Amino acid sequence: MKTLSKLPKVVAFGGGHGLYASLSALRRVTDRLTAVVTVADDGGSSGRLRSELGCLPPGDLRMALAALCGDDKTGRAWASVLQSRFGGDGPLAGHAIGNLLIAGLWQQLDDPVAGLDMVGDLLRTRGRVLPMSAVPLQIEAEVLGLDPLAPDEICTLAGQATVAKTRATVQAVRLVPEDPPAHPEAVAAVEEAHAIVLGPGSWFTSVIPHLLVPQLRDAILTTSARRILVLNIAAAEETDGFSASRHIELLAEHAPTLRLDVVLADSRFAACDRHLAKFAASLGAEVVMADVGVHDGSPRHDPNRLAAAYSELLIG
Repeated sequence: MKTLSKLPKVVAFGGGHGLYASLSALRRVTDRLTAVVTVADDGGSSGRLRSELGCLPPGDLRMALAALCGDDKTGRAWASVLQSRFGGDGPLAGHAIGNLLIAGLWQQLDDPVAGLDMVGDLLRTRGRVLPMSAVPLQIEAEVLGLDPLAPDEICTLAGQATVAKTRATVQAVRLVPEDPPAHPEAVAAVEEAHAIVLGPGSWFTSVIPHLLVPQLRDAILTTSARRILVLNIAAAEETDGFSASRHIELLAEHAPTLRLDVVLADSRFAACDRHLAKFAASLGAEVVMADVGVHDGSPRHDPNRLAAAYSELLIG
């Protein structure tokens, strides 16, 4: 068995359930993990705290911390606490306990990363969690078919929660502010990585946004690390009806000079996409097919199967 010092340094990008799945698998392969998390969520508990306190939305950061919790009883117990929510119908109803803890630490420490590191110590995390930007961001999307009376008209939708739920066809997304600052520690993590992992997750609101932060995009484009793209098990709401190859095409449209080394695809979702290899090759990547989904019919990655695929790609 390889010693810790020989395990690869990996940076995983994303947000929400997609990043949680990726981290749950990667932690089985290496302890040298950094999660770089989107900070554009404006719905639910995160949106309320962001609006009331002007802080980064803590929800996706909380989920990443929970995914990396220690294997011991204490780590798992604290992860469960962080993920639980207040019930009832009072002012705290719906808030995740972890969101309040993180927001409270940020208010006291005035340093988002210091607060996340403190929660990481509490959970005894196998890795580190960083925001992709030092400021909260807003997602705007150009969509087609929003108005049934004008199906060919391009409209603009604002807000992650709105974009994620739209039934219109998303054409492109952008960030507000347009040139947001990347968190310097996230950039440094990419520069030091042996491998970086994009996806899986909501394509327009969790995956592509990392390529729209200029300093972070530049680090991804110039890193010597192996670049791995993980496709979803099935098209999500944002990309309903899109093929696997269309997902790759969307990345290229938002970051035309992006190069990849590997596209990891679930054999059930991507096997019939005859254009996938060609689209991957256009970005310099080979396609690796693997059975990485759960077998209950739901579009979710199985942590053990995904870990096995990561192990082959990262360690061999």
